[in-house]
Amino acid sequence: MSHAGVLHRAESALYYACGYSCDHAVLILLDNAPRWLITDGRYTTEAKEAGCLAEVVESSDLMKTARKLIRRSGQRRWIVDPKEWSHGALTALQKGLPGFQLLFRPDYSPLQRAVKSPQEIALIRQSVQENAQAFDRFAHWLLENGEGRSEAQLHFQLESFVRQSGERDLSFHPILALNSAAAKPHALPGSTPLKRGDLLLLDAGSKYRRYCSDRTRTAEFGPKGLLFSLEQRFSDPRRQKIYDLVLKAHDRAIAHARAGMRASELDRIARAVIEEAGYGAYFNHSLGHGVGLDIHEHPYINRRNDRVLTEGMVFTIEPGIYLPGEFGVRIEDVVVIQGDRAEVL
Repeated sequence: MSHAGVLHRAESALYYACGYSCDHAVLILLDNAPRWLITDGRYTTEAKEAGCLAEVVESSDLMKTARKLIRRSGQRRWIVDPKEWSHGALTALQKGLPGFQLLFRPDYSPLQRAVKSPQEIALIRQSVQENAQAFDRFAHWLLENGEGRSEAQLHFQLESFVRQSGERDLSFHPILALNSAAAKPHALPGSTPLKRGDLLLLDAGSKYRRYCSDRTRTAEFGPKGLLFSLEQRFSDPRRQKIYDLVLKAHDRAIAHARAGMRASELDRIARAVIEEAGYGAYFNHSLGHGVGLDIHEHPYINRRNDRVLTEGMVFTIEPGIYLPGEFGVRIEDVVVIQGDRAEVL
């Protein structure tokens, strides 16, 4: 097979390849190097000032200019990830390039990004540590100000702490759920007020220099205070039992994660803990997902993915049990495979 150029549109793919991204651009790579970034007048100055590694080309018609530069390159084979392109954009590109071949490679950039460099791991570590500090600050705020406030009001405050009052972007829309709402893995905040003895589930993350963090903690808002540590004490014995079971699955997965094992095997290790206790039907999502420029990326840690884990992969470990109408528990940390083992970042 002859060498092929690459065409990108997704922001994370753009940033990874050339160090700059915006929501309206086409990046052309030749010989695996960024050659042209085509964008409109809203972004050209910013792209140049940001140190974009490609030549910045201003255009009011991205597809027309892309076709022109593709013809100029002399390269007739082009790799595209169909997940990055709309049907209309691909159609316009193909119609304007008769005799050229588009090679569809789903997840082309995400698969390249699955193994992180030491520099990327350092950025993710910083993101994770800042996020953990935000959880601690939110816990102190809750003890002084949280009682009686609704889930929606608490959610607003959580977002402010995670974003560091606007200094950081969110990795995703945070989750804050009380009691029975926590039985919904992706619960939306409602009007339920916080009171002593409530179970509180938080799932949030921020970005540091574009790299994401992700963390979930479950705790009780009780008279002895509130800390989002792994060791938790609940006044309700049933909640304590479920929490301890989820923590056991979480800890066992981290202890057994190794380079060379398959993602599906790691999922089975954690899932077996919950299934053996009779709650397998209530662990209704995958064990984890990769974290990097996107909050969900390769590797996906689930029962169907037989991808081999390798050193430098960063992903979450997040088992959960969700009892409809009662409560839910999830515990999540970001780990990296280093030295053949998983290190919690």
